[in-house]
Amino acid sequence: MSTATSSSPLNSAASGLREWQFDIEGMSCASCVGRVEKALKKVPGVSTVSVNLATEHATTLAAAEVLPAQLVAAVEKAGYSVKPHHAELDITGMSCASCVGRVEKALKKVPGVSAVSVNLATERASISLLGDIPTPTLIAAVARAGYEASVHQEPGSGATTAPARVLPVWWPVALAALLSLPLIAPMLLMPFGIEWQLPALWQWLLATPVQFWLGRRFYRAGWSALKARTGNMDLLVALGTSAAYGLSLYQWWMHGDGGGRHAAHLYFESAAVVITLVLLGKWLESRAKRQTTAAIAALNALRPDQARVRRDGVERMLPLAEVKIGDLVLLRAGERVPVDGLVREGSSHLDESLLTGESLPLEKQPGDKVAAGAINADGVLLIETTAIGAETMLAQIVRMVEQAQAAKAPIQRLVDQVSAVFVPVVLLIALATLLGWGLANGDWQQAVLNAVAVLVIACPCALGLATPTAIMAGTGVAARHGILIKDAEALEIAHKINLAAFDKTGTLTAGKPRLSALHTPADDAATRNEVLTLAAALQANSEHPLAHAVLAAAEQTEGLKALHADNARSMPGRGIEGSIAGVEHYLGSGRWMKELQARSPQLEALAQQLEQQGNTLSWLARAETAPDGSRQAMQLLGLLAFGDSIKPGAAEAMRALRALNIGTVMLTGDNQGSARQVALQLGIDDFRANILPADKAAAIEALRVGKAGTHASGKPRVIAMVGDGINDAPALAAADVGIAMSTGTDVAMQAAGITLMHGDPALVADAIDISRRTYSKIRQNLFWAFIYNLIGIPLAVSGLLNPMLAGAAMAFSSVSVVSNALLLRRWKAAGSKHHQPQAQGSERKTS
Repeated sequence: MSTATSSSPLNSAASGLREWQFDIEGMSCASCVGRVEKALKKVPGVSTVSVNLATEHATTLAAAEVLPAQLVAAVEKAGYSVKPHHAELDITGMSCASCVGRVEKALKKVPGVSAVSVNLATERASISLLGDIPTPTLIAAVARAGYEASVHQEPGSGATTAPARVLPVWWPVALAALLSLPLIAPMLLMPFGIEWQLPALWQWLLATPVQFWLGRRFYRAGWSALKARTGNMDLLVALGTSAAYGLSLYQWWMHGDGGGRHAAHLYFESAAVVITLVLLGKWLESRAKRQTTAAIAALNALRPDQARVRRDGVERMLPLAEVKIGDLVLLRAGERVPVDGLVREGSSHLDESLLTGESLPLEKQPGDKVAAGAINADGVLLIETTAIGAETMLAQIVRMVEQAQAAKAPIQRLVDQVSAVFVPVVLLIALATLLGWGLANGDWQQAVLNAVAVLVIACPCALGLATPTAIMAGTGVAARHGILIKDAEALEIAHKINLAAFDKTGTLTAGKPRLSALHTPADDAATRNEVLTLAAALQANSEHPLAHAVLAAAEQTEGLKALHADNARSMPGRGIEGSIAGVEHYLGSGRWMKELQARSPQLEALAQQLEQQGNTLSWLARAETAPDGSRQAMQLLGLLAFGDSIKPGAAEAMRALRALNIGTVMLTGDNQGSARQVALQLGIDDFRANILPADKAAAIEALRVGKAGTHASGKPRVIAMVGDGINDAPALAAADVGIAMSTGTDVAMQAAGITLMHGDPALVADAIDISRRTYSKIRQNLFWAFIYNLIGIPLAVSGLLNPMLAGAAMAFSSVSVVSNALLLRRWKAAGSKHHQPQAQGSERKTS
C-alpha cells in the first residue's frame, strides 16, 4: 500500500472536522489550482481548501460526514484526477455474493476509503484510498463484518508471501457422506419393497456430528452475519438444517420411538444430507476455483529461487533476493532466467512462450534483452541485471493479470444490487411459506419442510461466482497466449468492438526501416554523401527508427567524414533541427518543408514516385545566409526515402478482423503514398495519413462520431486503437479499448487496456475473440445462477421440492457455474501461423 501521501483525521470533537491530504494529477498552471480549489469548495461540508501546484498536493478541511468519494468526484468533475493509492487484502470466510456485499460495505465505512471491489472467486479485496490508511484499520473493519483479512503480498516483492489458498481436505465431506448414508438407506431400499428404518436414537447419533461438528462452519458464519444485521448463504443453510433437525427432535419427543417399521418418521436425514451436499458442493467449487487461477500459478512457477552470480570473477549461487541491479548472472543451458537484463556475453535461444505466447525460441545475442522466467535452450549467457523482484516483466505480468482478475466487470453491478436484498427476501419467503402451509391445512410438519426447502435452494453462491470466475478463466487463458488484459472493464468492452484503428510503423510494419533511396538536385555521389553525412550528424543521438536507418547507412558507406550537430532538437511531428558548422539544418517531413518554404520541383517530382512505391520520405534543408548575415530563402539539399517491411501477421490480422465483422482503419504520420501502399497490401478499409501525434486522439473522436457514429453494421462505433509508440498513447487512451504492443514503449502499454506480449497484430483479433467468448460465459453463468432460483424457489414454496433435492440443486448450481467458466481454458488463439504453429489445423474449441 502506498505511503506517498497521508490523510490525518483531526480528532477534534469541538470542531467536528476532518483533514484530508491527497495528490492531484493533471495540473499545469495557477489556473488549474484555482479550478480544483473551486470544485472542492463546492462540496457541501468543505470549509477550507489549499492546493499546491509545486507539490501537486491538496489539503481539505471538511465535516466528518463528507465522504472521500465526494472529494474525488469533485476533482474529476473539474477535469483532473486524484493520484490513486491502493491496498490489497486477502479475505477468508466468504461463501456467497451476500458476503461480498458485507465486506465491501464494511470497508467503505472506513474514513479515507474511496472505492472497494471484493472478488469472491479470488477471495481478495482491492481498495482505493484517499491517502495512507493504516492496514490494521482495514483488517479490523473486515473483522467487524465477521470475516478475516490479511495483507496480500505482491509476487516478487521480496517479502514473505502469504500462504496460497489451500485446497480443502476431502475427509469432512467423506465422513459426512458416511454418516448420512445409513440415514437415507430406508429411502434407497423402499423401491425394492424393503421397509426398514433406524431407531431414532441411532438417527440422532449419526445426524448430530454432521449437524454441529462437520456443519459448524455454517453456524459460525451465520452468527457473524446476524451480528452484522445481515444474511448470507451460511445463515440460510444453518436455519434450514436446524429447522429440520429441530422438527425431528420434536417428533421424537412427542411420538417416541420403539424402532422398526412403526417408528415415528423423523427428518434427521434431510438435515444431514443437505449439509453433506453443501459441503460437497463447496469442496468441488474450491477445486474448480483453483483451476481458474492456473495461469497465475504457472507464471509464478517461472520464477527461480536462486541465481548464479559472478562477482569479482567468482561465481556463487545466491538467493534471488540478494541479487542487485548491475550484477552479472551466468545462465547455463536448461536453466530459467532469474532476472531481467541485457546479454553481455554468449549467444543462445530462449523459450519465452509462457511469457509472450511466442511459441518459437528466440535467438539472443550480446545487447539483446532477456526476461525473467524464459528458458535457456542451448548456449551459455552472461546477463547484466537491469530489473529484479517486483520490477521484472514477469512480476508485472503477474500483477497485471491479478489486477484484472480481482476487478469487477460493469455487469457485476446488477449482481451486487440483487445480492444486497437477496437473503432478507428469501427469509421473508420462507416465513410466508411456513405460515401459508401451516395456516392453510394445519400440517405444520409439512410447512416446516417446505420452508426448509426454500432456505436451502435459495443460495446466492452462484450469483457471486458467475462473473469473476469467467473473468479469471478468460484473462488466464489470454495471458497464456500472450494477451494481457489489464482490467475487467476492457475485457467487457472489447466484445463490442466493431472498428479497429492501427498505427503503421512498429505496429503493422516491422518498425525497422532502411534507407532505400537518396536523391539530391545534382544527384551525384559527392552530394549524396554530403547529404547522408549531414543527416547522420543531426540524428546521431536520436532513437527514432528513421534515425537508426540513416546511421546504419552512414556506417556502411565508406569515406564519410563524421560531423557534429550543435543544439540538435526534436520537433514533434515534424523532424529535427540543429546547427552544423554554424549553419542551421532541418531534417523532416514534407509538411515541415512547406512551412519553411523550402522547395525543389525536381525533388518533389521524385517524391511523388517514391511515395507511390510506399516509401516514407524525409527532406534535408538548410538556411542560406547573405554576406551581411541576414537569413535568405531555405535551400533543399536532398531527399531520403525509407522502406519498411510489413509484419508477417499483419495481412492475417486484417482477414481475421473482417471475419469478425470488424472494420479497419490506419492512422499514420507517414505520407499519403506510403499509407495508401500499406493499406492496399493489407486490405485495410480506410486510412488517414500525415497525422501529427497530437492529432491521433482527435482522429479517434472523429471516427467515433463520423457518419452518425455508426459502423457499417449499423451499430454504434466502439473503437479499438492498436499502437506501440509514445505518440500513440493519447489515441490509446481516447479509444474505447487501447491495445498496445509490448515491443513498443512503456508509455503506450500504460495507456492501453490490453497488451500484446509480442508484436504480432494477428493477436488483435484473438483478444477481441476471447473477450466475446468470456462475455458470453458471463451471460450464461448469470442466466443459470438466476434460473436456479427463479425455478427452484417457487417449486419449494409449492411443496414440490424436498430439502434433500434442494440441497443437491444448490450445490450443483455453484459447481456448474464455475465449471462452465472453466470451459474457456480450452480456447486456442488462432494468431499467426508464424507465432502459433501448434494451432495449425485445429479450430478453437470452447463451449
